Amino acid sequence: MASKPSIPKGTRDFSPAEVSKRQYIIQTIKANFEKFGFQPIETPSFENSDTLMGKYGEEGDRLIFKILNSGNFFYNKSKIELPESIEELQINSAEKITLEQRIELNKFTGKISEKALRYDLTVPFARYVVQHQSEIEFPFKRYQIQPVWRADNPQKGRFREFFQCDADVVGSKSLWQEVELVQLYDTVFTSLGLEGVTIKINNRKILSGIAEVIGASDKLIDFTVALDKLDKIGEDGVKKEMIEKGISEKALVKVQPLFSFSGTFSDKIAQLSELLASSEEGMKGVEELKFICDNVTVLGLSTAILDLDVTLARGLNYYTGAIFEVAAPKTVSMGSIGGGGRYDDLTGIFGLKNMSGVGISFGLDRIYLVLEELQLFPETVAATSKALFLNFGNKEALYASQAIQKLRKENIKVELYPDNVKVGKQFQYADKRLIPFAVLVGDQEINSDSYTLKNLVTGEQVSVDFDGLKKSLI
Repeated sequence: MASKPSIPKGTRDFSPAEVSKRQYIIQTIKANFEKFGFQPIETPSFENSDTLMGKYGEEGDRLIFKILNSGNFFYNKSKIELPESIEELQINSAEKITLEQRIELNKFTGKISEKALRYDLTVPFARYVVQHQSEIEFPFKRYQIQPVWRADNPQKGRFREFFQCDADVVGSKSLWQEVELVQLYDTVFTSLGLEGVTIKINNRKILSGIAEVIGASDKLIDFTVALDKLDKIGEDGVKKEMIEKGISEKALVKVQPLFSFSGTFSDKIAQLSELLASSEEGMKGVEELKFICDNVTVLGLSTAILDLDVTLARGLNYYTGAIFEVAAPKTVSMGSIGGGGRYDDLTGIFGLKNMSGVGISFGLDRIYLVLEELQLFPETVAATSKALFLNFGNKEALYASQAIQKLRKENIKVELYPDNVKVGKQFQYADKRLIPFAVLVGDQEINSDSYTLKNLVTGEQVSVDFDGLKKSLI
């Protein structure tokens, strides 16, 4: 007997109802992207490995899925020698290995894999901008809604294959872009009925300033990566990791105020100004945050809350200015449902210097889970038809099909049961599909140019002409 089919860990199948709800979210995000002037692009599912590797930090690089060159590679020790120090390691393993092993592993991987599945949409976008720069009008506002892949440990709200919904502006250093992106977050979540999300904001210049003030500038990446885990491992865990990375206990004493910042946005700005008074870079970050906050305050937000979170670091190395992360309402236990930030020279890694950009992303899968938990999907979001025309024979089916054709031209979702079987079976089919109406057509209806419409929820049954049928199904 054949084994039961399965799918890879961290991936999912979606039912018609689930797809309809996902499309509702995507269409809402897309409509608002375009309302704010963003244009759509698409990039390939996989990129050359050297496009992706080295752009996400050591932890991110370990989560990139590599693609074998031939798509059907079998290791042959006589052709490619695998160093003994890594012979037992998996190529995509997140297992901790030595630097020597990693160097050897990367050399070996390069011999059998030159491509990789995209890890996010931002780095491919930077590659796209450089490759198509002569065709683009700057500043270039683009949006992209496509799947990405990460060799992560699957858990609630975290998958190995998932969609990202990104909006970026490249070619402008204006902080008005950050102001607009905060408004975009607010507009999308308000449109989805998800009120009370918190848009957390910080600035990488502030983090650089803090590292400078505590004497750990050479450990900036280690500092930010550890700090970014505060929600996951707590204050003690963050401090332990910083010490393991070589940040002194004396430095941790200086950084202690970070863990107890409180008050309004303005209060936190004042505290940061005091902490970072000796850091020119840090004070630039403070001024940038103040500009964004002041203007958002004047313009106002519909339902979202803007909050300064000085521990927000976001582990990706390419952020240089403002960084964002969106938290769901406190009634829901869920990780971030959006994030992004400013990157001053991401295109520089591909040869195009001084091309600043800023962007945000919406986490489709987590937003879905939040809307589902809070029961915020509209009842109209369904994959089902509005009415099922029952089949009583070929003559009746033809009469029904003529009405079906006209209704579909009015964008009304209807269908004909394909087989002339017992009426009970047809009603049962409509019930299981959650189709709210059935249309019955026999000799009497054909002779009087009418239709019998039955409400499958209330059981009410009426005779209507075509116009009455259309009005009932709109």
